[in-house]
Amino acid sequence: MFPNRFEYRRPGSLAEAVQILAENPDAKLLAGGHSLLPAMKLRLAAPSTLVDLSQIEGLRGIAANGALTIGALATYNQVHDSAAVRQAAPMLADTCGIVGDPQVRVRGTLGGSLAHADPAADLTAVVLALGGEVTVVGSGGERTIAADDLFVDLLTTSLAPEEIITEIRIPDLAGAKMAYEKHEHPASGYAVVGVAAVLAMGDGGTIRSARLAVTGATAKATRLSSAEAVLAGKTVRTETIAAAAAAAADGLEINGDLYASADYRRHLVGVLTRRALERATG
Repeated sequence: MFPNRFEYRRPGSLAEAVQILAENPDAKLLAGGHSLLPAMKLRLAAPSTLVDLSQIEGLRGIAANGALTIGALATYNQVHDSAAVRQAAPMLADTCGIVGDPQVRVRGTLGGSLAHADPAADLTAVVLALGGEVTVVGSGGERTIAADDLFVDLLTTSLAPEEIITEIRIPDLAGAKMAYEKHEHPASGYAVVGVAAVLAMGDGGTIRSARLAVTGATAKATRLSSAEAVLAGKTVRTETIAAAAAAAADGLEINGDLYASADYRRHLVGVLTRRALERATG
């Protein structure tokens, strides 16, 4: 199918992009386009204006100085290939190497993925587990939104309609252990369920704190708070990991569909929590 008619705009600055969004409430941003354009072709999305961000300077850089800062338009391949990302947050680099297919990874962007907030996206859970935050610019100026507050519901974030993500910041996680595990849909590559785990370690193998997040199982990327509570203050042992996996799905409202029932997804949450923890600490 062909999309509905739309106006194409390619602003040269963030201020111009924000103004276009403010003047066109149903406008959509074009970052990588791998989610938006298929939806437009199927007429599931019909923006009156498409705002292409590709010509705006300063949205692609990657820098590390303790914390890791990634421009919103950095592609999956750029994040995957970055030595700075691999050093500071290897789970993020690894995950960017398994998103979609080569065509998606060369054009898709980290900021676009977070703003789209697909309930089965890999990177929403990964950035949430990493304790990341996004910087956004809108008509009210600049503000920072923690990943814990960014994902609101199915395909819904806390971004205002005219706000644009400009960068993603990952805190200094020196010494942390981390891993992401997923069961992917065989047709789309999206996560049927994916679990990201980040463990801040103390002396003697003690887990000072844990951040675990799930995607694919719920309407949005969600912290696994019950599993986190089991792990905090414990040493890394087989029985500790088993207890965290057993508690991982507690309190979650699990999705079900024709491919995977809610019961199956609940089972996968536990299995993938165990695998992520074993790989992170192995």
